[in-house]
Amino acid sequence: MAGALSDMRFLTVAEVADMMRVSTMTVYRLVKSGELPAVRFGRSYRIPESAVAAAVELPDAHGHRAG
Repeated sequence: MAGALSDMRFLTVAEVADMMRVSTMTVYRLVKSGELPAVRFGRSYRIPESAVAAAVELPDAHGHRAG
């Protein structure tokens, strides 16, 4: 268990926003809606890099890839 957790990389909201080319508010909305899983550390959120990669790879409503 500890090995799997140590292999995970967590990103800040600002880093995710930069990667997805959206505003930080959009990332907060995705976290709040549950579309993007996140862990809360104090007053900030950390998003698993694997969750961001999965969100970018999901097809949109028209069947196109989002990236």
